[in-house]
Amino acid sequence: MDLRDVAENQRYEQGFYDPEGQLRVVFADYAVKGKTRVLLHVEADPALRGTGAAGQFMQALAELARNEGLKLSPHCGYARAWLSRHPQYRDVVEY
Repeated sequence: MDLRDVAENQRYEQGFYDPEGQLRVVFADYAVKGKTRVLLHVEADPALRGTGAAGQFMQALAELARNEGLKLSPHCGYARAWLSRHPQYRDVVEY
């Protein structure tokens, strides 16, 4: 499933298949601050942990932000750590 913005819930989400073939979700709750999306919480379904799905989700989210001219302000520890480990997305990060 492609990354989608569920704007009415202020949540980005993306589906991934777990090792047993079940569709599961990784999501990020956000707040809107102009053209910045404040990432409040990123969470992967427990069945996806250790599969790399959360990292793929963050990459898709960073690409989406870049393509839409948005900034990401990571308040969530996972999002902050992921973005700091991927300097190629510095242009979309706002601390």
